[in-house]
Amino acid sequence: MLIDLAVCRTRLYKTAIVTLFSCLFATSVPAGGANKIVCEKAGPQAPRDISSTAGSNSVKFAVAPPAVKLNLCDIHFHRNAEHRASGYKKLAGKGDHKGYVCNSAKTTPMHTQSSGHDSGNKGCAGISSGDTVEVHWVFTTCDVKPGPTLNSCFSSTCKNPKLRVEARVFKLTNNASGADFGSFTDYSSGQVKLPPVTEPVEYLGSTTGSGYNDGTCSPFNVTWNVSSSCQPLQIDSINAWCGKKKNAFSEDHAHGVRRLVKDAALLSPIN
Repeated sequence: MLIDLAVCRTRLYKTAIVTLFSCLFATSVPAGGANKIVCEKAGPQAPRDISSTAGSNSVKFAVAPPAVKLNLCDIHFHRNAEHRASGYKKLAGKGDHKGYVCNSAKTTPMHTQSSGHDSGNKGCAGISSGDTVEVHWVFTTCDVKPGPTLNSCFSSTCKNPKLRVEARVFKLTNNASGADFGSFTDYSSGQVKLPPVTEPVEYLGSTTGSGYNDGTCSPFNVTWNVSSSCQPLQIDSINAWCGKKKNAFSEDHAHGVRRLVKDAALLSPIN
């Protein structure tokens, strides 16, 4: 069955990086070996443990250019880190699909300082001081302006761009010494200022998000650049970004995480 990818992309919902496989296939993908075969054909997946270089997925694609040569198309964030690295390797509670927290951060309960996605001036729904968040700056080769969801990274004349995600992990704090999120989201000059990166790991993967936790794999090819450490971030600054409803991405809450991909057959080798 042939499906128009442009139609599929219009169905991307607000979690930004979400499942598209149900749109590509009329029937659900079975679990087990059959699912693994489908995933291998989809290409290398994400997120992963970036401290491990293992990977044997055979699908290859070109590395996206550096962020400075691309157009920013989306910014969003996840509660808890989707990736695992030396600076954030502790599971956030029981189970393997809740993400990871900064080594110095204690796991926090699911109560939040603000509730509901329509957070008004209350800030970002789904986060509290002490939480870990992973922020994704998404870039594209398409000539587009920043906007809501991954759909903003495509256009009617640019349907198969190269995508790059710059990922940074933060511990939210009330301490004024934490970074100001606003300084990393201003693109009025035409180029957003990215946070510093420590021991970055670049690899070929896919889009992520909790929508891929139910036996599906992402068909999008993404070049990832992920920092291995945590940085402190002022919670008031990210709440201001969400709560005032002035960000171009319509972001007002923390998104869920995709379960860590561990099978080497679904991962690209890291050089």
